Amino acid sequence: MLSAFANCFKIPELRQRILFTLAVIVVVRVGAAIPCPGVNTEILAKFFHSVIEKDPNNSVIGLFNLFSGGALENCAVFTLGIIPYISASIMLQLMTAVVPSLSKLAREEGGRQKITQYTRYATIVICIVQGYFYAGQFEHPEKSQLLAGIAAVTKQYGPLVPYPGLTFEFTTIVSLLSGTLLLMWLGEQITDKGIGNGISMVITINIVSRLPAALLQGWQMIFPPGNTEPTVPVLFFPVMLLFLFGVIAGTIAITQAMRKITIQYAKQVRGNKVYGGQSSFLPLKVNYSGVMPIIFAQSILLVPAFMIQILPIGTAPWARNLVDSLTGGTLHYVVYVLMIFFFSYFWVSFMFNPTQIAEDVKRNGGFIPGIRPGTPTADFLDYTMTRLTLAGAVFLAVLAILPMAAQHYAQVPVLTSQFFGGTSLLIMIGVMLDTMRQMETYLLQRHYDGFLKKGRIRGRSASPVIGQGHAIEPSNYVWLFVILAVLAIAGAVLVLV
Repeated sequence: MLSAFANCFKIPELRQRILFTLAVIVVVRVGAAIPCPGVNTEILAKFFHSVIEKDPNNSVIGLFNLFSGGALENCAVFTLGIIPYISASIMLQLMTAVVPSLSKLAREEGGRQKITQYTRYATIVICIVQGYFYAGQFEHPEKSQLLAGIAAVTKQYGPLVPYPGLTFEFTTIVSLLSGTLLLMWLGEQITDKGIGNGISMVITINIVSRLPAALLQGWQMIFPPGNTEPTVPVLFFPVMLLFLFGVIAGTIAITQAMRKITIQYAKQVRGNKVYGGQSSFLPLKVNYSGVMPIIFAQSILLVPAFMIQILPIGTAPWARNLVDSLTGGTLHYVVYVLMIFFFSYFWVSFMFNPTQIAEDVKRNGGFIPGIRPGTPTADFLDYTMTRLTLAGAVFLAVLAILPMAAQHYAQVPVLTSQFFGGTSLLIMIGVMLDTMRQMETYLLQRHYDGFLKKGRIRGRSASPVIGQGHAIEPSNYVWLFVILAVLAIAGAVLVLV
């Protein structure tokens, strides 16, 4: 593994892409610490540390803070994060499936580029609306259910916005809109010039940035500071780690799992040569839709609760009960699971076309053993994909509920529980696997070993040296551990500060 990472920097193109991605990561994290003008960020930070991270009922604003990488508690220019762009993408994808004109446009040459442009315009509109509501919440936090509990902090340290008014609202909207558009552009630059999928990489960066704080909360739950008694036994710590490793291993296994459909190509005689007669396979992934069903379901579920909290009716008792039901009650679990199943099948029906695949296989002279070409092949692929999607949807539903179960039954802190499953874990694993897969492609093309031992391809060469990864020098080990130690110390200091 270490040898593969060292070999990544020996390939000039891959080295440039990695360094460019790391530079963009620095920009993303810096933007999460630059506050919008006019907001007392000290009050907002104290509110998050004293109220939000200890109350599981504040999962809405806590989840927004997680996906923004802590930018919300700083009221930073990247507070909205990349979520408006994802919401706009969801809207356009749903409209493409139901609006005939958009569906026709998507099939035309250059139609995808136009839909992407429409997505950007929709992102601007969403950012303006959300920025206006955020500015109103910051101006009048005592009337906001979203910032419930901040009154005690403002009484001690002063108002959250010292100079409210039209100037503050305009400045906040422009700052948040600019931050989201910059993040969207940076994500596209990572996809084009870096390594990995840019938009997913931005989300992963923000999620991973909260990992030190999550580890600290988990440690303080078992070993609380001072002379206070721990809320859980000490043996809970290794059990929690084993459970976490098990969830990660299971997530990787399901993410990589696939069913291989054998395709046999018939022999064709052309002149004096014989073509075909080979056997291949069609990979059908168990979790074909990836993290998209959870993102879709979570985004749609968060919108009603978020809108109720920021509207004036959010302080009414019935509104609070409805928000609690939508964010952590039985109604939330039932609707959440049903929406995950729905969007799993919707995504597969939108992206997987068995009729087109059957036609392509037939056109190339291939067939599935025991299945006639044409319509029977399409029906077989549709039936097989339906069963695989059911297994993938069950897996996604279980993974999505794990963080909530850890909060309510194991009393795991809110921030720590987000890494036990759900969107955070699935996004991180998916993005890391995709990034490693792209890096491995570069390594194999240059006759280096990849990250995986099974199924790797060595370069064909007469020289035994080419095709094998070079071992890391002992001095490189020292520098590697020095860098890791510096990063760990810096993360601990930032968390404690």
